[in-house]
Amino acid sequence: MKIIEYLFLWQNLGLTLFCIITIVQVFYYLFFFTRLAFYKAKPKNIFQTHPVSVIISSRDEAGNLARNLPGILVQKYTTTHEVIVVNDNSLDESKYILEEYQKIFRQLQLVELKQEAKFIPGKKFPLSVGIKTAKHEIVLLTDADCVPASEFWIEKMQEGFNEGTEIVLGYGAFHKKNGLFNKLVRWETFHTALQYLSYARAGLAYMGVGRNLSYKKTVFFRHKGFSSHNHVAGGDDDLFINKAATKENTAIMIHKDAFTLSEPPKTWEQWIKQKNRHYTTGKYYRGLHKFLLGLYAFSHFLFYPFFVVALFVNWKVALIIFGVRFVLQGIILFHTTNKLDEKDLFPWYWALDAWMFFYYLLFSTALFKKPGKTWK
Repeated sequence: MKIIEYLFLWQNLGLTLFCIITIVQVFYYLFFFTRLAFYKAKPKNIFQTHPVSVIISSRDEAGNLARNLPGILVQKYTTTHEVIVVNDNSLDESKYILEEYQKIFRQLQLVELKQEAKFIPGKKFPLSVGIKTAKHEIVLLTDADCVPASEFWIEKMQEGFNEGTEIVLGYGAFHKKNGLFNKLVRWETFHTALQYLSYARAGLAYMGVGRNLSYKKTVFFRHKGFSSHNHVAGGDDDLFINKAATKENTAIMIHKDAFTLSEPPKTWEQWIKQKNRHYTTGKYYRGLHKFLLGLYAFSHFLFYPFFVVALFVNWKVALIIFGVRFVLQGIILFHTTNKLDEKDLFPWYWALDAWMFFYYLLFSTALFKKPGKTWK
């Protein structure tokens, strides 16, 4: 008799926990993600363009520079701007490619680094050199493997700066290609953007992506650049934003002309290495950010296992609870995939969301790894 009572107790506990997990998930969708789903930029009465310095840190990226740099150099931006490429100790043909482009495009500035910065791993030192070299107050960062989605990338990104704005977060997408692996990679990138852009709209900006990020030199120098995390190879984008962003000084720019596009990882090994490198910086986030991100990921991870448990307890109640989240999630993801130009992912959101259970398992070990010494 006691065994039956214990079994009944554990079954009810499983259903109760599934309810709690779903409530947590619904809270994130309603409180955070709706802010991106239904976001509309305020119309501007006065259109003012600002001088902009585009900065790219590059190491042994000759192929990417040859392919992608022209997309930045031919931007239709009539106001003063410059493109600074910091060639960080490259051993390939990068210097010669850049010198050839420099003959054609007067706005291209080349900074050659021929010595490594001791005790500063990653690309923080070359980026710092680029920012200090920049002539203009607004700097716009991207990577050598990125190409603007349009000829109006600079124009649209600088439109994000209003009175009091010091940081503008953009979206760095991956090129759309055939195959399941491409969808998985792009879904994770979209899912990350869904979070950091929504949090920024809620006044809790915690990261940006170096593929598409803009801020003012004053905020960079006010926070002494990357000095507080110079010992970490990564984090030139997310850790700096985590420290410098406030509710008042941060905006987002999600116009499709303001996106950048990168080549996606081609193999599982390449992707795992890339994501492991990125996730090692999360431990340095502010406490509130770590709590909110951790609670969301934990509830997301537990949702499907406890859904299966709940089905065995009371399948009708379990399906109703699941359905509430499913419909709410569908409405919000429909709008956000449209806003971030990832519409082809929406029909598969039910499967891609379930895949996240395995994603969390795959990358959970990164939270306990020490950051690597290099950024490549």
